Amino acid sequence: MATINDNYLKLKAGYLFPEIARRVNAFAEAHPEAKIIRLGIGDVTEPLPEACRTAMIKAVEEMGDRTLFKGYGPEQGYAWLREKIAAHDFQARGCEVDASEIFVSDGSKCDCGNILDIFGDNNTIAVTDPVYPVYVDTNVMAGHTGEANEKGEYGGLIYLPISAENHFTAEIPAQKVDLIYLCFPNNPTGATASREHLKAWVDYAKAHGSIIFFDAAYEAFITDPAIPHSIYEIEGARECAIEFRSFSKNAGFTGTRCALTVVPKTLTAKAADGSNVELWKLWNRRQSTKFNGVSYIVQRGAEAVYSPEGQAQTKALVSFYMENARIIREQLTAAGLTVFGGINAPYVWVKTPNNLSSWDFFDKLLTICNVVGTPGSGFGAAGEGYFRISAFNSRENVEVAMKRITEKFKG
Repeated sequence: MATINDNYLKLKAGYLFPEIARRVNAFAEAHPEAKIIRLGIGDVTEPLPEACRTAMIKAVEEMGDRTLFKGYGPEQGYAWLREKIAAHDFQARGCEVDASEIFVSDGSKCDCGNILDIFGDNNTIAVTDPVYPVYVDTNVMAGHTGEANEKGEYGGLIYLPISAENHFTAEIPAQKVDLIYLCFPNNPTGATASREHLKAWVDYAKAHGSIIFFDAAYEAFITDPAIPHSIYEIEGARECAIEFRSFSKNAGFTGTRCALTVVPKTLTAKAADGSNVELWKLWNRRQSTKFNGVSYIVQRGAEAVYSPEGQAQTKALVSFYMENARIIREQLTAAGLTVFGGINAPYVWVKTPNNLSSWDFFDKLLTICNVVGTPGSGFGAAGEGYFRISAFNSRENVEVAMKRITEKFKG
């Protein structure tokens, strides 16, 4: 009989967001009259920018012309898209990133998990707590961890607690770690990292031969000009960091699927024989073997993000969601709740009132206000007592949701 990958049996309960969906669906079935507003999963609601739609329509028409038709494209992505990404997202900010170091993909979530394919099983891995669950769960699936304890912490991982006391930015570990997951602006807390903080991480990684996995999926939401958008704005990062980015939130591509990973050609890691191996070559081989590239139509839509019209439209889209975040932050504060984030990120991190657990607050918000958020404990043990609310929704839904919450909690 065929056998399974037993590492999947270590995973605690369901993945966070399907578990939320299960509870919400059960409530909706029991209360069909309830008008539920979902501010949990970070899925966008507003239409794709017009520039992207126009470019994709044109690309579809090209696919009906034999002379313009495209079949398999380059696994790394079309050069015309990678060149625009390099120029606009990196070189314009002083980052030494070449188009050949950019790999276009169907999602940064996928890449954050798939990147483990090119790393060994004996690395010491550090994650923040709370953390985007994908970082942890994919390491569990790959067999890089032991069993989970009663708090849901997996043996073999180094957890770096982040809290209001350390401004939700993890302290540099005293021990040596090999792989480090950093996410800024942070999901779920909405925190950002200063240039000095990122420099400390880069210095640590270079000193210990570590690799930083830098998730910058929300960089477009940074409003403070002093905050870096890319790890490559920090000197030395090309020798120790891989960066993940996405078109999902800034351009609304959650259902269209387009993202990118940057693997500098100057980045190396050790082989079993002690030799240094270029990670770019390994990731290129992995993608060429397991991935056939993002569709031509979608890549043309992503390219349009960098047109003058696309830049203006994506900026307006980001501003729309950040206005939602402002409304959420200010209304919850007025209701007497303690909130963090929502300034340089589309997430507001809420301290649960009256010492309620994260899931108890989830249930209370769902049953009393018919509003869905995300329990902080689902992001890790240190997230207990917190709650994430997403700004990704229509203005009407955000305003109605905040009215319901403030009426129930204020005073």
